[in-house]
Amino acid sequence: MRVGVIFGGRSGEHEVSLRSAESVINAMDKSRYQIVPIGITQEGKWLVSGDAKTMLPHTVMASNNHQQVAIIGDPTRQGLTRLDAGTSEPLDVVIPVLHGTYGEDGTIQGLLEMAGVPYVGCGVLASATGMDKVVMKQLFTQAGLTVIDYEWFLRSSWEENPQAIIKQISRKLGFPVFVKPANLGSSVGISKAKDKAELRASINDAARYDRRIIVERAVVGREIEVSILGNDHPMASLPGEIITGHEFYDYEDKYVDTTSRTEVPARLPKKILERIQRDAVKAFQAIDGSGLARVDFFVERETNRVIINEINTMPGFTSISMYAKM
Repeated sequence: MRVGVIFGGRSGEHEVSLRSAESVINAMDKSRYQIVPIGITQEGKWLVSGDAKTMLPHTVMASNNHQQVAIIGDPTRQGLTRLDAGTSEPLDVVIPVLHGTYGEDGTIQGLLEMAGVPYVGCGVLASATGMDKVVMKQLFTQAGLTVIDYEWFLRSSWEENPQAIIKQISRKLGFPVFVKPANLGSSVGISKAKDKAELRASINDAARYDRRIIVERAVVGREIEVSILGNDHPMASLPGEIITGHEFYDYEDKYVDTTSRTEVPARLPKKILERIQRDAVKAFQAIDGSGLARVDFFVERETNRVIINEINTMPGFTSISMYAKM
């Protein structure tokens, strides 16, 4: 079976994708699968190499050792098209190990659907809604899940009347809050604001990444994650806990700093553990998930209230990522 592993990409999570892909490729049984490494440069060029080591774990760049390819929306091609020769290279299935925009947000899933190439993971709808923190929370609420108190607004609204937005957030959410781009992952562009001055700076930063910004009330609680696997009848793993010395589990914690640690399974009362597993499955079904995902929760320290944070439709697979550990 020829398995295409796609990695890199145009998003700010390019480097994370490379680390995830390296772990995925190393874990695959080479006697059963013929692996076709497909790297996407930060400019968007698709490159193929006979040896993944020529692309990983460094930034994907054009080289004499790589051939430029594309997947075109023609199901008769059955896979890759080499741009120099125009020849086709079949793929039986693709694993899109891409994080963030242009990969985890439904765009590449739509391309693969048009091309008739089977792929691993969530489909177009689930990937798109799983990337959009606003739509995601609306679906979670509709499914009866408890979400963090939040406000969202457009970048254009912020540019037109920042004072009104600051006033509304201060009144409805108070401080501290977390400010996030609506469509991004791996904690990129996220910052904590403890007062109005920090809120203004945080919104300006988040607006660099997306036209929609979401602001969430800060939760004092434990950070719990659950792996989901399956399709119509998904299964939830035992929850794991992220224990970090920082104010929140940021990009450095996830992929650079090794001082954060994980505990699997998390030490939780049985009733809360089972509630988290049920809610994780509900969240997966709420976005019409398939294949796999990771669902993140908070458990408030004083009340033990379970609050869903978000779902990741293509979780990280780096050496320190949680999904495989659970």
